[in-house]
Amino acid sequence: MTVPETTATNTATAATATTVGEAPGAEALRPHAEDAFADELKALAAADDRPRPARWRLSPWAVATYLQGGTLPDGTVITPKYVGPRRLIEVAVTTLATDRALLLLGVPGTAKTWVSEHLAAAVSGDSTLLVQGTAGTPEEAVRYGWNYAQLLAHGPSRDALVPSPLMRAMADGMTARVEELTRIPADVQDSLITILSEKTLPIPELGQEVQAVRGFNVIATANDRDRGVNELSSALRRRFNTVVLPLPATPDAEVDIVSRRVDQIGRSLDLPAAPEGLAEIRRVVTVFRELRDGVTTDGRTKLKSPSGTLSTAEAISVVTNGLALAAHFGDGILRPGDVAAGILGAVVRDPAADRVVWQEYLETVVRERDGWKDFYRACREVSV
Repeated sequence: MTVPETTATNTATAATATTVGEAPGAEALRPHAEDAFADELKALAAADDRPRPARWRLSPWAVATYLQGGTLPDGTVITPKYVGPRRLIEVAVTTLATDRALLLLGVPGTAKTWVSEHLAAAVSGDSTLLVQGTAGTPEEAVRYGWNYAQLLAHGPSRDALVPSPLMRAMADGMTARVEELTRIPADVQDSLITILSEKTLPIPELGQEVQAVRGFNVIATANDRDRGVNELSSALRRRFNTVVLPLPATPDAEVDIVSRRVDQIGRSLDLPAAPEGLAEIRRVVTVFRELRDGVTTDGRTKLKSPSGTLSTAEAISVVTNGLALAAHFGDGILRPGDVAAGILGAVVRDPAADRVVWQEYLETVVRERDGWKDFYRACREVSV
């Protein structure tokens, strides 16, 4: 099965728009993984002498190394993209090398989207074949749509068909991504069943079908903690191998994750490095972990937990915003006053219930903790 002409045309147009006068992603605020880490992917491909599945850019071993980091024989350092159990990444990569789709499951902020993007970039060299799940995602986003001007003028035809990212991935043997699968309405979710089980996408209007070529697979992400969740049917769940991404196991691991991502984001925003900010990053992580776990780090004091998730992703956002405050309205050094307002906004989502939780935490834990006086005063100022 060949790619419809419209697909080839659209792909060429997109490539032209991206590359005229500059390298892909050169001025993008948030470059795609395959652009941001192009040098690492190139170095891995050059050093990778292991067997590669059909149409994979790298071997499974090299994909796992790209995600987890390492040093190549020529001295090239591959930065970690995911800090967590290596076995989880190995299982995820191995799943993609089979005919089973991959479901990355976890609470909000566990890097599901991040891992999904980097897996697609390493396997296919293209992380953009994406279906974004929302309550309004139509079936056309999963299957295909129509150019209605062409449809009305000439009737159903190849030229009138608008392929979805999944159809394009099937035709090219690429990796497609479905973000927030549980936000998609149940009837639209189930349109994936035939694609995942039969590796076929029927086009009844044309009496044809698209058959997936070798290399095609799907990575979906989902969580069951946010509102607006649509449970996956048992039939659909059976089409996936599920890998649960946990929250960081230790404070040190979470501090490492936050520090790395803040550094990456800061460089993309031209914010100055904040080597003295590690203490504040650790403080933010400590506050989030204690309120999330409902107990202080030493295990002595039970705490009430707020309604929000207080995820690692939110900690990254709080620290990044604090770094911007320090850079533009301070002396460039991350201080308690730079992160206090961000923490308040992350914790107090329900103004009635969460504010009580936060005030109790401030007075019973933060106020009495050695070395936290400045942080306590800064939080009190923004909490009034």
